[in-house]
This record gives sequence, structure tokens and C-alpha cells, in this order.
Amino acid sequence: MPRATTDRFSRAHQPSIKPKTNDAAESSSAMRNPIFNTERFGQHILKNPQTADTIVEKANLRPTDKVLEVGPGTGNLTVRILEKAKHVTAVEMDPRMAAELTKRVQGKPEQRKLEIMIGDFVKATLPYFDVCISNTPYQISSPLIFRLLSHRPLFRTAILMFQREFAMRLVARPNTELWSRLSANVQLYAKVDLVMHVGKNNFRPPPKVESSVIRLVPLDPPPPVEFGEFDGLGRIIFSRRNKTIHAGFMAKGVMEMLESNWRTWAATNDVMIEDDFDIKTKVEGVLNETGFTEQRAAKMGVDELLKLLSAFHDAGIHFA
Repeated sequence: MPRATTDRFSRAHQPSIKPKTNDAAESSSAMRNPIFNTERFGQHILKNPQTADTIVEKANLRPTDKVLEVGPGTGNLTVRILEKAKHVTAVEMDPRMAAELTKRVQGKPEQRKLEIMIGDFVKATLPYFDVCISNTPYQISSPLIFRLLSHRPLFRTAILMFQREFAMRLVARPNTELWSRLSANVQLYAKVDLVMHVGKNNFRPPPKVESSVIRLVPLDPPPPVEFGEFDGLGRIIFSRRNKTIHAGFMAKGVMEMLESNWRTWAATNDVMIEDDFDIKTKVEGVLNETGFTEQRAAKMGVDELLKLLSAFHDAGIHFA
């Protein structure tokens, strides 16, 4: 699977040059956030204890579990996880948040069970863990998902909070409005279901968007499919998800890319290229044989996508 990149995440975390404010404005800011300004890191502290209890409950933690928590903030989820798990590794970008969490457990039995890693989750070397729990900074939602899915050894389950629109795309099913390339890519490797919705007022400061919690359970063993190939096929057909599959392959530049890939494959496998070779004819032949010519990506599930990908591979057509 591709390594998640963090260019956007890193840029978002560069210190900003803020204009000077008057005393009244500074006082107002302090009232909104009495600890420190969380907006620099896109953080929204989960303040509702009932919601925090539900998230931890849905993780079905065992006394022997090692838990990875991403974005612990001041530790409202962390202290609840520590009550049930053997060990917690908390990855926090903001040193001030990490210091606050350290103070919260200092001198308590839970202190021995907690390790805090300060830095970028996507770049960090992750330890072994059984369960992941995250109130995810929304700007790293996609990198976080694919970092988890590519992690080995496989974990048992993950309970993850995301912006609602992103979460609903993860749990979407074929033939629904939100079924997308993201949905297919994630559901290729995991079972995903909705745990609950979380309103804005459960956070300090309240975000501008609603949130939802999902459960992610990796398929074990994972399917023997090269992610780049599956994603490459999805990139073509989901670019026009409500058009026919045939129309997607007729989009500008697709045939040139596939022909280049086919010629590379042919050279690698000592396959003779005929003078009248035509990639369009070859692609249309696969679509006709599989019966997907008039199908639409919006209605195709993971199994159908895998069937189509396998047929293309049998014909020597690759996407990565």
C-alpha cells in the first residue's frame, strides 16, 4: 500500500505570524480556551464524558490490550483507556498537550501504563498495538486510515472519530450517493461500520463540522491484491462514477497510459507485440467478456471490482 504523505499536515502545523491583538481580544481568546490555543494544530478537545465513555466501551478493550491513541489532547479519552487496557501509547503533535496529559497521570498508578510520543503520527515509528482509538485531527484523516491499514502486524480493531462527511464515505455501500474510490479502497482491506454521530457541542472549541465515530476491523488475512493496481483501476472508473465503465476508459489519456503499461508488461514477460496491436480493442474485449461494459462504478462492490481487475491482469493490462 502507498505510504501516507504529510505535506499538507506539516504545512498546516507551521507556526503562523499572528497580528497583534488588543487586551480585550486576548482576554476573549483565553476565555474560549483557558489552557492554550488548540486551533494551531486543528485540535478540538472532546469534553463530553458520556461520549468518551461510549467510544472506549465500543473498543471492547481487554486487560491484556496495548492501545495506540492518536491525538490524545489533554487526556479525556486516555484516562478512560488506561482504566481498561494494559498499556497506552499516545501520539501527540503538540508538546503542550503532551505536558498537560503527563501532569494528569503524574504520581498515579496509570503513569506506568502510559507512554507519550511527541511528533507526527504519520511519520512516527509505531509500536505493536491491539487497538487504536483516535479523536483524529481532521486534516490527517486519509493518511491516518491508510497508515493503519498498512501497519503490520495487523491490529484487532480501531475506533476512530472523523469529520462526518469523511466517516460516511468510509462506511458507504455500493449504489449509494457516497460510495466512492475511498470507500472501495478502505473496504478492500477492512470491515467498516458506523458507531455513532457526535455533535459539535461535544468539543472545546466546537468545530465547524459535525463528527462521527466508525469502527475499522482489518481483514485477516488481507486480500492478496496489490493496492496500487486496485487503486489505479478505481482512479479511472470512479472519476466518472455515474457514467458507464466503458465511458470511463474512453476518457482522455487513459488509453495512452494503459498502452504504455501493457508494452512494459509485454517486454518484461517476453510477449511479442503484434503490428496491429490496439489497446482500445483489448480493453473493450475485457469489458465485454466480463459483462461490465455498461456497468457503473457507483453500483460496483469490492468483489466486482476485484473480478474486473483480475480479468484485466489476465489480459496483461495493468494500472500501476
